[in-house]
Amino acid sequence: MKPVKVGICGLGTVGSGTFNVLVRNALDIERRAGRAIVVEQIGARRDMPQVDLTGINVTRDVFEVARNPDIDVMVELIGGYDVARELVLEAIRHGKHVVTANKALIAVHGNEIFRAAAEQGVIVAFEAAVAGGIPVIKSLREGLGANRIQWVAGIINGTGNYILTHMRDEGRAFEDVLAEAQALGYAEADPTFDVEGIDAAHKLTILASIAYGVPLQFERAYTEGISRITFDDVKQADALGYIIKHLGISKRTEDGIELRVHPALVPKEQLLANVHGVKNAIEVMGDAVGPTLYYGAGAGAEPTASAVVADLLDVARDMATHHDYRTPYLAFSGIVEGDESLPILPMENIVTAYYLRLLAVDRPGVLARVATILAEQGVSIEALIQKEATEGELVPIIITTHRTREANMNEAIRQLEALADIAGPVTRIRIEHLDENV
Repeated sequence: MKPVKVGICGLGTVGSGTFNVLVRNALDIERRAGRAIVVEQIGARRDMPQVDLTGINVTRDVFEVARNPDIDVMVELIGGYDVARELVLEAIRHGKHVVTANKALIAVHGNEIFRAAAEQGVIVAFEAAVAGGIPVIKSLREGLGANRIQWVAGIINGTGNYILTHMRDEGRAFEDVLAEAQALGYAEADPTFDVEGIDAAHKLTILASIAYGVPLQFERAYTEGISRITFDDVKQADALGYIIKHLGISKRTEDGIELRVHPALVPKEQLLANVHGVKNAIEVMGDAVGPTLYYGAGAGAEPTASAVVADLLDVARDMATHHDYRTPYLAFSGIVEGDESLPILPMENIVTAYYLRLLAVDRPGVLARVATILAEQGVSIEALIQKEATEGELVPIIITTHRTREANMNEAIRQLEALADIAGPVTRIRIEHLDENV
């Protein structure tokens, strides 16, 4: 069979890794695909010293790759929203299959891109968009196809997990560990997407759509970061038998789908609590198979390249297949934008347990007022711990609650922060018991 000719757009970390894997493992890849996969052209703003481009057609205009009639598959690795969207749509208009690692592109523009690809009869593959080298999309879309997925939860941003791991293990502040992560290349100079949960929300949006057969709806995801987590919170969680993790969580309920990213206290004995450093892990609960865990490197040049090349293998095998018989992009056939059969629930409707930390003036009656406000909002206290007074006669109070509605907790916190005897904002972290009974 004729070789599959590939054009790579973007020669950064992942682009370089993809090129090197394709060259190094060319024989094994050809045997698996049943035909050779060769790099015909590269579009990149600059060359990379770790990539030998001898004999490769290189252009500084990535749109030349999208329009090149000799290319069968364009690999989009430039990142971002707008230019990447135009590039992918241009490649589709020219009848090219597309492989991308761009989670932001798929989460925000995926519905439009998949519709355009279906009209042209081409493939858009995006395994590398979620959790780097972990084949979770293929597992969720194909391997678990017999299951009604009940929930998906995971650590899907290595930067946040690195920070929380080192805060706990070394007793360090958030800002200190973040600076170290930036120096080591785990965090960007502007770490907002990582530490505020935007990156994880992109990935969770994709996973939820595949899990439940709904359109991509990134704009409805609830996102909360870890920048306000202190070592005191990490220490208190440890004493209570929990580890703080930055989780993406999506659950199917009778009323709709939960889609949320936020810090959470996870019991130490649960699987996700024991994923440390820059590693990613996603746990999926299916009604037939039960819980399954997908763990590994969620980023990096060659781990992500592993997923990109795996997509190229799939595309090479499927190129001779009529597009009506290919696996649907989001696992389910006939997904329609605007489908409200399983709506994304607002965060105010979520029901979960909570950890609260507040500083109170050390005088009689304060605890009673705190307990009264919680009770009036229907919040049941599971445990209350009063610590030794700090400087200024302020007493740290730690409260854990039973499961309650987010809207009720929000109102309770508003009233607590309005009390004259409560100093500063109340820290609230949700508690997640991720098991088959949730």
